[in-house]
Amino acid sequence: MDYDSIDADAFGRGLRGIGLNLLVRDVAVEVAFLETVFGMRAHQPTADFAIMTYGDQLFQLHSDGTYHSNPLLGLLPENPPRGGGIEIRLYDTDPEEACARAEAAGGTILQEPTDKPHGLREAYILCENGYAWVPSRGKDV
Repeated sequence: MDYDSIDADAFGRGLRGIGLNLLVRDVAVEVAFLETVFGMRAHQPTADFAIMTYGDQLFQLHSDGTYHSNPLLGLLPENPPRGGGIEIRLYDTDPEEACARAEAAGGTILQEPTDKPHGLREAYILCENGYAWVPSRGKDV
């Protein structure tokens, strides 16, 4: 799939496996954060939507306005954090490097890079929408 030129109908019909859609207040702000901190790439970003890639992984950002008739919109909390309870793990991102970029990009570091007993070195970074991004690497990488 060519994410830079595909139309919405073909994109939707071509999706397979598990999908991740993140509802955000401002798509451009979230795109800038994800590109700056984690080196992700936005495809066809607009004020309401962006296709995001992290390596060969795909997910989508949607603005609140795109969910006007979606049943989830009524469940959004009035006050942050929105993404409480979800961890978005990025196994190919150096936690030290991500933390060094996070605060300047508007993120909040919840946990500095830490060696965990399950073999990973990881950090917890919140974006302004309250999603917990967890850059992780094997301790020997």
